[in-house]
Amino acid sequence: MKTLSDQLLHRIRDAHTRRQLTWWEQTYLPAVAQGLWLTSKHFWRNLFLHIAHRVGLFKDTPASVTIQYPDQLRQTSPRLRTRHRLTQRDDGTPRCVACMMCETICPAHCIYITPGEHPDPNVEKYARSFDIDLGKCVYCGYCVEACPEDAIRMDTQRHDIAAYSRDGMWLDIVELLHPGSKQTTDAPKKYVKLDLEQFRALAKTLPASPATSKTPPLPTPPTSASSP
Repeated sequence: MKTLSDQLLHRIRDAHTRRQLTWWEQTYLPAVAQGLWLTSKHFWRNLFLHIAHRVGLFKDTPASVTIQYPDQLRQTSPRLRTRHRLTQRDDGTPRCVACMMCETICPAHCIYITPGEHPDPNVEKYARSFDIDLGKCVYCGYCVEACPEDAIRMDTQRHDIAAYSRDGMWLDIVELLHPGSKQTTDAPKKYVKLDLEQFRALAKTLPASPATSKTPPLPTPPTSASSP
C-alpha cells in the first residue's frame, strides 16, 4: 500500500512527464474555432429546417433542441422522483391505512395524516386527511419505500412546484388522489377530512386518477413542427 509521500511523488512525476501544450495550443484558438464551428453548424441547420417546416418539408426531421416549456415537457425517466400521488382502491377510496410509517420516516416532517376507523376489520384504519407540504419536501422518496400498502408514489412526472405563496405548495388528499384537480387559483385548504362515502363520490365526479391502474405515461416529447 502506497504511503502519502509515495502518492505525492507519483503525482509530481506525472506532472513532469505530462505532454506539454504547444505554442499553438496554448493560444486556445483551435478550441475557440471548434466551438464556433459547432455553434454555426447547429444554427444554420436549424434555420434551414425551421424554414422547411413552415412550407411543409422535412417534417419528420427534428430541428431545434429547445423545449418550449411549459407548453412542452421534457421526457424524463420513470425512476425520477416527482410530485406525489395516492393510489386508490377499486371503489375510489385511498389505499392508505394510516399506519403513519411515511409520516414517521419523513426527514423533513412534511406529511400530515389524520386517521379514521375503517368499517372493514381487515383494513382497520384509513386516512381521513393526507397533506404534504411541498415547500418542505426534499423528494427523498423515503415515504414511498416505507409504505407497506403501495399507497403513495412519486411517479406523476410533474415537477412544477412554483406557487405565489407557501400555502400554494400545500397538497391535500383530494389533489393527491386526483392529480391536477387543484387549480392555482383555489384557496389553500389544509387538513381536509373526508369519509369513505365522500371519497367514492369524488371518484365519480373527478377525472380518473392514474393511481387506479398503472404508472401514468410519460409526457409527450416535443416535436419540431410545434417549435417556432
